[in-house]
This record gives sequence, C-alpha cells and structure tokens, in this order.
Amino acid sequence: MRYNKIRKMDISDGPGVRVSIFMQGCTFNCKECFNPETHDFSGGKEFTDGTIDKVLKLCENENVKGLSILGGEPLHPNNIEGTTKLAKAFKEKLPNKNLWIWSGFTFDKDLKDKEVMKYTDVLVDGRYVDELRNPTLKWKGSENQRVIDVKKSLKSNEIVLLDD
Repeated sequence: MRYNKIRKMDISDGPGVRVSIFMQGCTFNCKECFNPETHDFSGGKEFTDGTIDKVLKLCENENVKGLSILGGEPLHPNNIEGTTKLAKAFKEKLPNKNLWIWSGFTFDKDLKDKEVMKYTDVLVDGRYVDELRNPTLKWKGSENQRVIDVKKSLKSNEIVLLDD
C-alpha cells in the first residue's frame, strides 16, 4: 500500500484544523477528479508503520481536531487493510478526536460491515459525479454524495446524515 501526501494542518477536509492523509490508488477515475495524481497504485510513497506513527504524532497537536483520510480510494481492497490499521491506531491513541473518511464506495452497499467503520466518525460516501457538481456543498463535491454520521448509522441500522 502507498500514500500520496500528508497535510499537517488542513482546514478544507472536515471541521477545524486537521491532519489529512491521501492514500494512493483508485480505480473509479471519476470525471474531473480533484486528485488524479492519486489514481496510480504504484505512485506516491510506501505506507508503513512509520507513516502511521508520523500521522499520530501530528494528530497529537492540541490544535488538531481530527484526522481525515482521503485518496485516491482509501477503502479500495488494496488499501483498506492499511487504512483500517491507521484508523484503529488513531482511535486508540486519540479517542476524543474525530476521524473522517472519503470514499467512492457507499456505506450501505459496500462498507457498513467493514472493520474500519468501527473507528470512523464521519464517512463521505459515493463517487464524485461531475454532472452533479455543486461548489456550495459542505464537505462533498457532488449532490449524490452523503456526509454520514457512522456511529449513529451503525447504532440505528439506517443512514443518519451528519447534522451541521
């Protein structure tokens, strides 16, 4: 598994100041994707335990509200194991900070039973659809995408959208 980049202080991918990691590799190839450089699974840098340690250390900063995991596709079968390992380590070390994940897969069809969802607070799901692009949307790029409160959704066994 590989990752593309880590942002130490990101204010555009979730609420507050966050650490963001962009995983490398995606097969969706959405038209007008905002991160096409993350599509090639052989690009970027190797994702190791050292990468996890680096991300956790950055997240310890008291000004950081949480961790955002994006891509590429962090929940692609090639990436989900490493993403899950990072998510679990993050929640074990910093349980009071929140974890957001962006995925082209959908919660109810593809993800609700995956281990990574146990550690995820918010999931922005669904592929980006350029024809449904709306720059006024918060945390997502197109109308079909959903900002899901994962904890409430798992508890109620139905999709609960995040209140903002």
